[in-house]
Amino acid sequence: MLFRIQPNNGIPIYDQVVRQVKYGVAAGAILPGELVPSVREMAKQLAINPNTVSRAYRQLQDDDVLEQVRGTGLQVAADAKKLCRMERSELVRDRFRSVLAEGRRSGLSDDELTKIFNSELKSLKREGGES
Repeated sequence: MLFRIQPNNGIPIYDQVVRQVKYGVAAGAILPGELVPSVREMAKQLAINPNTVSRAYRQLQDDDVLEQVRGTGLQVAADAKKLCRMERSELVRDRFRSVLAEGRRSGLSDDELTKIFNSELKSLKREGGES
């Protein structure tokens, strides 16, 4: 999986690594049992400090996404996909809730909000976006 770090976007670099690994796992691009690059390899690939990668990996272990395999390194945990998908669903749900609340505050009815949602979903499908 290709990771992209944006040092000036306001999100700490270690958190960008955590988010991208979780997204990759949730999307199935990184599979359970798959080894992740070593701290040094990942730091070199991303041109970031190894301590930053180490911090991200520790967070991913604390979140039960990665697990240490003795003598081998870190691998994606068996239940990681389920955990990451649940977390991603919660994030999307929170964003929807925020947008829906904004729509209601601006005076849109439930029917209008539903039409907007359905229209945008159809538009994404036509454009070849994920469904």
